[in-house]
Amino acid sequence: MRLMIYLGSRPSGLSSIREISDAFSVSQNHMMKVVQDLASAGFLESVRGRNGGIRLARPANEIGLGALLRHTEVLTDLIDCEGCRIAPACTLPVVLSEATAAFVSVFDKYTLADLIGRRSALGELLGFRAGDHQSQPLA
Repeated sequence: MRLMIYLGSRPSGLSSIREISDAFSVSQNHMMKVVQDLASAGFLESVRGRNGGIRLARPANEIGLGALLRHTEVLTDLIDCEGCRIAPACTLPVVLSEATAAFVSVFDKYTLADLIGRRSALGELLGFRAGDHQSQPLA
């Protein structure tokens, strides 16, 4: 989500994996795996080459948070009831499943655009101006 917020806060131009990793103090290797996964799923666009980088594959208002959450997270119930002695007669798994569905349904109400409504404030915190077209954050 942080990667998507970063890219959404900066809709113009390309960003590098390094600058995003540095902004969030996350390893470049981890960020590269996340980027590859999101690019293959169609959330991001990757441009190769010397002046390459990454950007959102579509407008932020077209990226549903529920879809993003379903893609990036393994959504399991809060408690694993498999192998429990009372599982055949217990309805707790039904309640847990309903709770998980309710959690995800909240995300379905929002898009990435809802998270980046305060672009200028996000840009300040991330070290760039929201309208900045360059791929490097300000020093």
